Amino acid sequence: MHPTLNVAVKAARKAGDIILRYHNQIEVLTIQNKASNDFVSEVDKAAEDAIINELKTAFPEHSILAEENGEILADKHFQWIIDPLDGTTNYLHGFPQYAVSIALYENNKAIHAVVYDPFKEELFSASKGQGAYLNEQRLRVTQTQGLSNTLIGTGFPFKTPQYLDVYLSTFKAIHPKVAGIRRAGSAALDLAYLAAGRLDGFWEIGLNIWDIAAGVLLVKEAGGFVGDFSGRDQYLITGNVVAGNGQVFKAILKTIHPYLSKDLQR
Repeated sequence: MHPTLNVAVKAARKAGDIILRYHNQIEVLTIQNKASNDFVSEVDKAAEDAIINELKTAFPEHSILAEENGEILADKHFQWIIDPLDGTTNYLHGFPQYAVSIALYENNKAIHAVVYDPFKEELFSASKGQGAYLNEQRLRVTQTQGLSNTLIGTGFPFKTPQYLDVYLSTFKAIHPKVAGIRRAGSAALDLAYLAAGRLDGFWEIGLNIWDIAAGVLLVKEAGGFVGDFSGRDQYLITGNVVAGNGQVFKAILKTIHPYLSKDLQR
């Protein structure tokens, strides 16, 4: 494992320890609404502080973009992108589908990524050009051809409710073509599961950069494709994501395109 990735793994595990410390004591947490249906607790903040401390100790010159702390500017060429608890709503309800997400970008390109599920003790990691791994096991996306018999991940656009009708139209278009669709509530884990072959494809509208910064590298290093709704690489900017192996990726894009509003087609 690359030494830089080792630092990210250490930071993710420290955050995971904080998350698990309170997972059976949700009632004692102070919970705030950042926006409608978008929650934050002191666990999110403490986990993020632990990650930032670890990263700044090892790489004081690097910039950091974190969900709760915002942007900490330094070297513009290297930026860590952090989601200390992707799936906070799940966590606050005792639903065990949440993860720590940490990625390092060099000149806006992902070079290291960690998605850590502390409840299941599953560590997904990747370094550019070195493959993706679950703990010590090499990962590959599935080899399914097209959408038939596939299991597809998705997420509801609860942060962008103006797109709900468009999203439901894409859902209705995909639903009869696949074996099943799952909405588990953590985009970071959805992408990690895609890399691990547990899902065949994924699509979602309006994600934040920290939701997907690590997961997209996992998918690519596992042999998959990631794009925005035009099939391009602007997903970190638009927040609109399609992912899968080559055939599934193309099939999802083709299926949803007729139902997208013009602003989502860009």
